[in-house]
Amino acid sequence: MSRLVILGGGESGVGAAKLGVKLGYDVFLSDKGKLAEKYANQLNEMGVEYESGVHTEEKILNADLVIKSPGIPETAPMIVALRSAGVEIISEIEFAGRNSNARMICITGSNGKTTTTLLTHHLLTSSGVDAGLAGNVGHSLAAQVADNAHELYVVELSSFQLDGMYQFKADIAILTNITPDHLDRYEYKFENYVDSKFRILQNMGEGDLFIYGQDSPAVSEKLASFASIAPQSIGFTYCEESCCGAKVVGDSVQVELDGRKFAVDKSGISIKGRHNLYNAMAAICAVMRVGLTDEQIVNGLQSFPQVEHRLETVCVRDGVTFINDSKATNVDSSWYALDSMTQPVIWIAGGTDKGNDYSVLDDLVKAKVKRLVCMGLDNKKLIDHFGGMIPLSDTNSLEECYAECVKYAESGDVVLLSPCCASFDLFKNYENRGELFKEIVKNHG
Repeated sequence: MSRLVILGGGESGVGAAKLGVKLGYDVFLSDKGKLAEKYANQLNEMGVEYESGVHTEEKILNADLVIKSPGIPETAPMIVALRSAGVEIISEIEFAGRNSNARMICITGSNGKTTTTLLTHHLLTSSGVDAGLAGNVGHSLAAQVADNAHELYVVELSSFQLDGMYQFKADIAILTNITPDHLDRYEYKFENYVDSKFRILQNMGEGDLFIYGQDSPAVSEKLASFASIAPQSIGFTYCEESCCGAKVVGDSVQVELDGRKFAVDKSGISIKGRHNLYNAMAAICAVMRVGLTDEQIVNGLQSFPQVEHRLETVCVRDGVTFINDSKATNVDSSWYALDSMTQPVIWIAGGTDKGNDYSVLDDLVKAKVKRLVCMGLDNKKLIDHFGGMIPLSDTNSLEECYAECVKYAESGDVVLLSPCCASFDLFKNYENRGELFKEIVKNHG
């Protein structure tokens, strides 16, 4: 019996264990952190041996195959030891793909991938297509392959997940955009991060479809460096003069693919803002290839709900609109958030800086932001950059931040939480930051 060792006991790790048990592996799971109770219970139910709080070398280095959590870097001592021992290390997505014949729609990019993934899945399922949701959103792909197999999956992929994929193939791949992010995992070289994102093309053939954001310089420049790519490709753009197959023309979104033309008025898309038109164009291309009718696509675009923590309207009180955009953990995401604002903005930003260059926001901030409220343990970089540009407040907690916002907000203003930064100085993650923001807004109503 082959020995399968899984490093990391979160959603993907436990899902991989489930598939490993079904395939007859001798499965062992090791998590150096604390294992959540629900995942420990699932492992106990499956009869899988596991450990938490430690990695025991003698129980790991004898593996025939290792599945690594995307959060574990290649520089981790245990990974270095496994590589030295010649043990194959793959991702949970790769493991699932090796054991499934389902069609795969895969979405990656620095920004917009979650909304695009959820919208694509919604368009399909609201039209009666049997589609699973997996990757960074939804349930583990491996667990679904084991217990709840679908004909098609919509899979959100991070660069870390792509790094652990080798034989996996997307039938339809979407690359939304690429901007600097996670460079600490890529030797602080942007080109390494770009190469990681482009791994989504590996193993694709001429019968497959590659959908890409033409307006992302890093994407268009990288594509220009290729003599050719195997799959059929279609770009999406905000420029109506472009020759791209998907573009915004006046007040409509227009797509031409496989000899078929589709158009929808921007007002018929439930999610607003330039960034969401990009997301919508990518999703439309994907579902057109799957075979959805114009009517099905239009109905799905109209009925798609807001995405939590991404330009999510919390409430309107005394004429002030409170918006939770906690998922904006980098400068590019906040650029799109500010770009979509049509009312004066009190902007909440700050957290764990990831080497941000805030200068790309200068024109938008000058035009749209009436006050910046910094929220973080160390706001010096934000204050130094924007201090001479607009009025600002320096706060070190959510409570202080909220008090400053309501102090200066007037009817007709927007209070926008779009932090530009990671959340780890004050919060567990961006979801925790967004939930607490919504809670304080609603409780003070």
